Formats: sequence, structure tokens, C-alpha cells
Amino acid sequence: MRTVAIISAGGAGKRLKAYVAKQYLLLNRVPILVHTLKIFQKLKAIDDIILVLPPDDLVSVRQELIDKYELTKVTSIVAGGKERQDSVRNGLAAIDGKCELILVHDAVRPFVTEKVIRRVAAAAKATGAASLGVKAKDTIKETGKNDIVTVTIPRHNLWLTQTPQAFKLDILKKAYKKAYDEKFYGTDDASLVERMGIKVKMIAGSYDNIKITTPEDLVMAKAFIKSKSGDEIQTRIGCGYDSHRFVTGRKLILGGVEIPFKQGLQGHSDADALIHAICDALLGAAGSGDIGRHFPDTDPQYKDISSKVLLGRVRGIIEDKGFTINNIDATIIMEKPKVTPFVEKMIANIAKVLKIPADDINIKAKTNEGMGFVGRSEGIVVSAVAILNKE
Repeated sequence: MRTVAIISAGGAGKRLKAYVAKQYLLLNRVPILVHTLKIFQKLKAIDDIILVLPPDDLVSVRQELIDKYELTKVTSIVAGGKERQDSVRNGLAAIDGKCELILVHDAVRPFVTEKVIRRVAAAAKATGAASLGVKAKDTIKETGKNDIVTVTIPRHNLWLTQTPQAFKLDILKKAYKKAYDEKFYGTDDASLVERMGIKVKMIAGSYDNIKITTPEDLVMAKAFIKSKSGDEIQTRIGCGYDSHRFVTGRKLILGGVEIPFKQGLQGHSDADALIHAICDALLGAAGSGDIGRHFPDTDPQYKDISSKVLLGRVRGIIEDKGFTINNIDATIIMEKPKVTPFVEKMIANIAKVLKIPADDINIKAKTNEGMGFVGRSEGIVVSAVAILNKE
């Protein structure tokens, strides 16, 4: 009888404040999702993997990740739902043929081990339902109105629940049917089974089996994967600078945002001085020359091109050399117009192209106090610093 793993990766990663879903963020140059899938791919006890993804990602992930990393046990890729429970339900509906055991795992827990997966699966075969978890280390208090403590809960019997959770197929299907019939949403699959009066066996997991949900989790994950590999992180710093003259008859584009103003910036491309400075900072840190070397202003293919396109190509250049972006800091210097109201959108555009969290980008706007060509409103200057890591 088959054992099927449902890997839930249907979320958008809003709590991580990233402009790419958290399951696609890179750890050691490999997407978090791939790290997770590789573990289940290696397990002989797992016959098939059903992967649940955001609806718009079904085709691209098959081509760019599943085929690329030869994840042959991924036999079905299905669209997720609004909530995690909806996504797992869609995964259950995709099971074809006889199946004895179901394992449900969150894609953003990439440090789960083969050992604990085998243990929770064995427990479910014996009891019908099992979950991984770790004992609570901290004292837990329950509060009431105004966050006043009402009770201190003894922690010796408290567990912090993890995944995978494992169930016999008929049990999990009945639990899901009952939940939807009664319009009940639980925070995990085991809670749905518990509602039917079925006992769930807790199996000791690992404190390393973290779920990457917040920016702090991502920092811990990067540190953890480096400690496992034993490699040193190589840090490189690059500086970027760009200046453009104001001219009439052109749009003012900065950070991919069109800013209302009577003049724009002169240049061969869209003259986005902010992105150009960031490109040079990234290329400099990677030891890859500058923007003029890769995208010369004598080449007609770059005439009026969006600088966001160039930034995406720069991202590819530094990734090919094994670098990841740690953070970017940039300063825009010009007298007017005021760009501070547009900074948040600039950051969003740049983060989306570079596929990094917005929190890793900082943009400042200054004047030149009336001095020089900037002070005379003849042009703009942008400086940028980028820090790259090589793992």
C-alpha cells in the first residue's frame, strides 16, 4: 500500500514581507521548497508526493524546479486554496489509487530529517494518527483583558506542534469531511482528527525543524544551514554611483516609479539613476564590472529600456557567480521634486525584481543644500552600497 506525502506550499508569505513567496526564497542558492522536497524524494518509504502551490505557479514550478532538480516523486501538482486547510483538502482530492498512509508537511520546514519522518509514519501506521512536536521550553501564561495574566500553564505536558503529521487515509478524509460539514477550520490537520475523538500520538521531533514564517526565521535558517555545511560565508561590498542631467520631454523614472515632474532624466535607457547605481553596486561587489560593460549605451537594444529589466539581468549575473544579496542601501540626492512619498513603492519594485525581502533594501532622499549642479536643479546624483554573501 502506498504512502503519499502532501507538501503544502500554497501560501504567499505575507508575514515574511518578501516580494516572492517564502517557499521560493533561497537557502544556500537553492529554493526552500526544493530543500524540503529533496528530503521526501530520498525516503524509500515515500511513494508519491503531491505538491500544493499557488494557482499561478503550477506550470512554472514544474519547469523551473521539479524537472530541474529531478524530483521524480512529485507526481501531482495542484492549486492551493485560500487557507492552508483548503490547500491540504485539494491535495487529498488529488490522491489517485489505493493509499494507506498520508503525511502532511509544510514546505517551509526544510530542516526536517528522514529519521523523524520515518518515526512519525511508523507511529501513524500503528495508531492511526501521529504528529511531530517538541516539548515547550518556556513557561506559558494565559492572559485576559488588557493582557493581564489569568493563569500559568504547567509546561511539562505542553508540546509545540510541527509537521509532518501522519494519518491513515480513511481517518484524515473523514476528519476533513466533518470539518467542512461543520464549517470548522483548525490550525493543523491533527486538530481535525482530534475532533472526531481519535487519539493522536505525539512523536518527539527536533528543535531544528523550524517553520520559516518571519524575517527572523529566515535569518536563523541561513545561519543553521551554514553551521550544517561548515562553510564560511564570504562577504563582499560594492559601491555604485550614477548621475543624470534633467531634460524636458522625458518622464522622470526612479526605482521603476514614474514621478510627476516637468522634466525627466537624460539617458540611453529610461535613465533610472537609482536602479543604475544599485546595479553598479551589485556588479562591483560580485567583481563583475559595471552597468556600462554589460549594457553599453551604444547598443540600440537598450534604447529606452526599463531599468528594471537591466536589474533583473544583473541579478542573474551575480547569482551565476554564487552570490546572494544581504542588503542594499541607496541615497538619492536632488533638490526637487520630493521623492520621499514614492520610496516605499521604489523599494517594492526593486525587491520584487531582486526576489529579496523589502526589509533588506533602504532608500534615502536628500537635497544638496543648493550647492553645485544638483543644487541648481540641473541633475541628480545617486549613490548605493550593496553587500553580497557567497555561500
